[in-house]
Parts: sequence; structure tokens; C-alpha cells
Amino acid sequence: MLSTLPRLIGHRGAKENAPENTLASLREAARQGAAWVEVDVMLTRDRVPVLIHDDTLERTTSGTGPVPDLTLAELRRLDAGSWFDPRFAGETVPTLEDALALIRDLGLGLNLEIKPYPGQDVATAEAAIATLKRLWPAGRPLLLSSFEVPCLEVARDLAPDIPRGYLLWDPPADWAAIADRIGAATLNVDQERQTAGTVAVYRATGRPVLAYTVNDPRRANELFDWGVAGVFTDAPGRLAAALGQ
Repeated sequence: MLSTLPRLIGHRGAKENAPENTLASLREAARQGAAWVEVDVMLTRDRVPVLIHDDTLERTTSGTGPVPDLTLAELRRLDAGSWFDPRFAGETVPTLEDALALIRDLGLGLNLEIKPYPGQDVATAEAAIATLKRLWPAGRPLLLSSFEVPCLEVARDLAPDIPRGYLLWDPPADWAAIADRIGAATLNVDQERQTAGTVAVYRATGRPVLAYTVNDPRRANELFDWGVAGVFTDAPGRLAAALGQ
């Protein structure tokens, strides 16, 4: 179980102010005072774990098509910043290795979401965990999360000491049994689907509840009042200021 969790976690860095899942976004989250960041990891064609959210390249890069169709070298040639703002032209899709080095240097905790391309659950989890074992400093706060149960099963078996977060959107009927089976340390839930009652049900399992994605301070306060331990936000600095943190 995690000993401490922050109330605010920078979602994909600080994606309100910088292109998501880039090194620039991680730096911006730190500049805004975030204690933790959350990023997504997927594999290239040559099985290198990189930071990107979508299965395809169009929304956040100058490329097209599925992410795993490209090698790391090909992916590196894409622009991952101009779509957000011309100031970020030339920003690239970072490797997980590059991101971990920066997150370490910035002194941040990390929620790494394993977000595999369809059919690559096990391979993505294995590659991400191998990189974490090699590079993540002992004792630095870390949470591995995923919507995909096979990813969390791999994490449980290969890295039992790394806490696992079970991501839920439309929970299956047996979500509580799954959480027990994978040894979930947290339940990471969609804030828009929550009520005081649903949060109480999740908390009754004895696990902290984290809610995504919260950018409205009134909603954040409501969730905290219901017992949510922390929220993922695109704007950690703005939300912290509004909440008086």
C-alpha cells in the first residue's frame, strides 16, 4: 500500500499549458508545483516504451497511423508540440527512459499508466516494468496503473513491490474481485461518473480512491468531501491556487 498520496497529480504532465506526455509538459507540471505526474506508456514497432496516449499519432504528433507501426527512430522525427502551440515546435515523443530521468531530476512522484496498443498488453507491461526496475530510484513514490487487467497481472507477478492502481471507467460487475486478485493499492475512477455513494462503495474496499480528470475546483472540493484521496488534473498549479494549497 502507498504510504502517502498527493491531493493533486499532474495529468500527462500539465496538459492545459503544454503538449501532453512530453518533457515540456513534465517540466511545466514541476514549475506549477505538482508533487506527482501521470503519464501514459506504449510501445514502438521495435518495442521501445514511449510516452503517448492515443493508439494513433494524428492528434498529438505530425504523424499518422498506429503508434506501433513506427520504430523509435521514425517516431523521433515527428513533431509532438506544434499541434498545441508553435512555441513547442520540435518537441518530440519521449522514451520512457528519457521521461524517468527528467522526473527523477525534477524530484517528482510518478503514476505510470500502462496503455497498450490492442493486443500488446503483456509486452507493454513487461517493457515498462523492466525500464522502471532499471531506472526508477528506490524509495521514490511510484504507482503503476492500467485499465487492462492483464497489464496489472504482469505487474503483480514481475514487480510485486510496486503499488498497482486499477483504472475504472464503466466497472465490470466483478470489479472488487478483480481488484483483490491483482492486489490493487488504489482505485482510479472517472470523476464524471461518481457520486457520494459510489465513492463510499470504492472506499469500503479499504483502498484510496483517485479521480480523473478534475479541472474545476468546486468539483475537486466535492470529491474530497466524499473521501477521494487525490485527483488527476490538467492544471495542477491553477487548481492548487484555487483550492488554497
